[in-house]
Amino acid sequence: MGEYQRPTVSIIGAGNVGEHVANLIAIRELANIKMFDLPRKTEDKTFEVVKGKALDIKQMATSLGVDVDVKGYTVTPDGQGYEPLRNSDIVVITAGFPRRPGMSRDDLLTANVNIIRTVSERIALYAPNATVIVVSNPVDVLTYATLKITGFSKNKVLGMAGVLDTARFKAFIAMELKVSVKNINCYVLGSHGDDMVPLLSASNVGGIPLTKLFSKEKLEELINRTKFGGGEIVNLMGTSAYHAPGSSVVEMIEAILRDKKEILPCSVYLEGEDAKFYNAYDVCIGLPVKVGAHGWEEVVKLELSEEEKKMWESSVKSVKEGINRIKELKLI
Repeated sequence: MGEYQRPTVSIIGAGNVGEHVANLIAIRELANIKMFDLPRKTEDKTFEVVKGKALDIKQMATSLGVDVDVKGYTVTPDGQGYEPLRNSDIVVITAGFPRRPGMSRDDLLTANVNIIRTVSERIALYAPNATVIVVSNPVDVLTYATLKITGFSKNKVLGMAGVLDTARFKAFIAMELKVSVKNINCYVLGSHGDDMVPLLSASNVGGIPLTKLFSKEKLEELINRTKFGGGEIVNLMGTSAYHAPGSSVVEMIEAILRDKKEILPCSVYLEGEDAKFYNAYDVCIGLPVKVGAHGWEEVVKLELSEEEKKMWESSVKSVKEGINRIKELKLI
């Protein structure tokens, strides 16, 4: 009888989101964990923060009686140190720059696509059979870049956005109606940001359509709060969210590792019949997909209302502009 091999999830970028992804994987005992990040340097010392976080999470898991292996690896900006990616079942990319004062959108795109290039090349080299989950923003554009640079099958690369946006929408609905989130069924599709598409025609609470539970004005209020949910948290905390993004990634990880065939809204590449149905070609964008052991396995085709179609077209246009821009800048 062969020795059991626990799955391995590698996380590139051990900031707040990456750290919380690792934390939740450990608590749920889903997989062994490898964390990768750059060192943090001061004038007189270099800190290998990723190794410290990995050790801390391992000790937390031990205190909970959880048997998972957690290791941290310090890497360089030019891609040295990624050899331990070998045998990873899933690789999560959270690494990236936030927009800084004086930084143009092109500057930000260039910086983040260059990070994605370095990371994607290492994933393709050391973990060619892994499924990749992209979290870094702008997520739809960077998911597209990851797919093209790795050369992986389209089903093995997913972007995390709709799971988070849907969770936020559900949270606000539950808070308003004082009902369990388990009774709420809804999807938020499209790009991650101002152009997201809440699918009201397929959303309900206990089978009752949202349009019958809320006035048009209240629904608009909830939708806008969802659209700017990340900004609301930044304004309150002074930093971007990480608990909900982390748990959203882990929901995707669990669906893959346990072959759950769960329908989740993820950013995926559209071509063929799927692209024709949604009138969106050569683009990665958020849609409900069946997620299981082979990554995303099927696009769920939902009929959109006329209003939703207009919002969807705007969302597709927004993402296409970002993809076309990285092509114009010769970043991919």
